[in-house]
Amino acid sequence: MAFEPQVPPAHYQGLGYDNKERFISYWMQVNEVMRVSPKRVLEIGIGNGFVHRYLRGLGVDVHTLDADPRLEPDTVGLVTELPFSDAEFDVVCCFETLEHLPFESFSRAARELRRVAARWVLISLPDVTPYFRIRFELGFHKKWLDKFFDLPNGRPRSHSFDGEHYWEVGKRGYPLSRIVSELETSGLVVEATPRVEEDAWHRFFRCRVPR
Repeated sequence: MAFEPQVPPAHYQGLGYDNKERFISYWMQVNEVMRVSPKRVLEIGIGNGFVHRYLRGLGVDVHTLDADPRLEPDTVGLVTELPFSDAEFDVVCCFETLEHLPFESFSRAARELRRVAARWVLISLPDVTPYFRIRFELGFHKKWLDKFFDLPNGRPRSHSFDGEHYWEVGKRGYPLSRIVSELETSGLVVEATPRVEEDAWHRFFRCRVPR
C-alpha cells in the first residue's frame, strides 16, 4: 500500500515549525537514541533533518528513510515495506511519523520496525491523554519535587483526519493500552512509555527486541 507525501518540505522550515516545545522533543529523541549506545541507526520519517544531523555530529552511523523524495533521505521507501534485511540496524527510530498513516497500517508498520531492528525500536506519537504535573523549585533550579501523572481519560474525544494525522493516542478508539498491545503483538517488548514533561503532547515508546 502506497501513501503519498502529505506535507510539503516548506512545512518543516523556520521557527513556526521548530518552536521551543519541538526542540525539547528533539532533545528527547536524541537522548532516547543515545541512551541505548547505538552502533547503526535507521531513522524513519526525517522531518527537517535535525535529529539525524545531530546524531551524526556525535559520531553515530545513521541511515535515513522517508516516503518523500523531496526531503532527500538516504532511501526513499515506506515504513510498511522497509527495503532492508532482517536485524540490519541495531536501533530503529520512528518519531512523530506513524500517526500520518491510517491506523489500519500500524500493526504492519510495527512488524516491519521489529523485523529490521536487532536491539531497539524507539517510537514517538502525539498523545492527548489528560495529565497532571506537580513541580516545585527553589531558586537556582534546585528541584524539590517533580511528578508527572497520566489522568483517567473517561470521555476521550473523537479524531477526524486533519490533513496530517489520521489518529492520535488518547483519542476515542486509540487508548495507550491499544497502542502498547499492537506493539507487543508485533513481537516487541514495551519497556517504557514516557511523555516529554515539558511537552506532554509527545509520548515515547521504548521497545526492546527480544533475543
